[in-house]
Amino acid sequence: MEVTETKSEGLSRAFNVRIPATVLSEKLDAKIEEIRPQMRLKGFRPGKVPASHVRRMYGKSIMGDIIQEIVTSSSQEALDERELRPAQQPEIKPEGDMEKVAAGEEDLVYSMDVEIMPKFETEDVSKLELERPVAEVSDEQVTEALNRLAENNKKYEDRKANAKAKKGDAVVVDFVGKIDGEAFDGGAAEDQTIVLGDDRFIPGFEDQLIGVTKDSDTEINVTFPEDYPSENLAGKEAVFEVKVHAVKAPKTPEVDDDFAKNFGLEDLAALQNVIREQLEAEHKSLSRNKVKRVLLDKLDEQYSFDLPPGMVDAEFNQIWAQFEREREAGRLDDEDKDKSDDELKAEYRSIAERRVRLGLVLAEIGQQANVTVAEEEVARALNQEASRYPGQERQIIEFYQKTPGALAQIRAPIYEEKVVDYILERATVTDKSVSRKELEEDDE
Repeated sequence: MEVTETKSEGLSRAFNVRIPATVLSEKLDAKIEEIRPQMRLKGFRPGKVPASHVRRMYGKSIMGDIIQEIVTSSSQEALDERELRPAQQPEIKPEGDMEKVAAGEEDLVYSMDVEIMPKFETEDVSKLELERPVAEVSDEQVTEALNRLAENNKKYEDRKANAKAKKGDAVVVDFVGKIDGEAFDGGAAEDQTIVLGDDRFIPGFEDQLIGVTKDSDTEINVTFPEDYPSENLAGKEAVFEVKVHAVKAPKTPEVDDDFAKNFGLEDLAALQNVIREQLEAEHKSLSRNKVKRVLLDKLDEQYSFDLPPGMVDAEFNQIWAQFEREREAGRLDDEDKDKSDDELKAEYRSIAERRVRLGLVLAEIGQQANVTVAEEEVARALNQEASRYPGQERQIIEFYQKTPGALAQIRAPIYEEKVVDYILERATVTDKSVSRKELEEDDE
């Protein structure tokens, strides 16, 4: 094998690789001798097919497999000899007449373009000094959480006869919607409970039910929004004929021992303990996220090295595609709405560079520390991902198992968190008391 380096600029390398035709021919002969004893062809005794006949009948096909194998092995060998780690799959282009190469008339020649991983020295993580915000769970927080729980479990009781429905009440109704006097699909319901003020119906629908009484009939006039999902209804005026069966007032349960028993607990004290533990877990998670952000900022400041352009491009394209989906859905942040695409692309490319740099740093620290991800951890995470799609769990799991690189998307965040844990265990981490509000605040 003859390897000539044709380019060495930054992290970009290019090589020209030549494999003599004699090497290919030797491999072809060896392969034929390997398979010949197992061959069964009409007109020949088992295992006695002449090599010349095998070459004539199957030589081209066998040579195709040999060329593919030798390109794979020789390209990897060229990188290994130079201790180069590719950042992405090398781009390989055959040169010359491949028909003549397969016929053994020409050497196999191909070019290889590859981006390599940068080399950098990692710093001693035990020298890092980090501040971790922490917040105690107060009795007031527990009380507020209990009150929210009671509010979310409120019940509705019938109001007195002739009592008028108020905002916050629940009304039980039958209704039929019509456009130009004709009922339309999906516009009717029976014994439908509507909580006035929840705004779950067409704008104006719930407002016009305020003041209705039990066993009364009314008409509601509304206009479907222009962006209503059903195109045949969007922007149309409709009349709903409504029959009111009941008007119910909300009643929030008392937070006491009986309330706790509704959740299978012995008494209110037990429920308070459960709530406190949940809040403490939330605080711990928020603190972990905060100190991780501090750590990543420190690492970003600490390391500066060239990045493989292809990796940055891939990360940027992923970020930009997500941004365009958000823009199309009308969910842009106010600060992004007035920026030009050039400004936004510059910002998001900077974010892509940060992500790639931090990913490489964490990967290097993890590799040196022998951090690994067990198959059981990947399986757990895969099952969690599949559980997000009820009824399709089996298909989701099969997709990840059969799609090249898909499992890496499951494994990567697990690996990152384990490396972060490794660093936090060795760094000097000082706790700083803050309020729950400060703990919840988003970082810039």
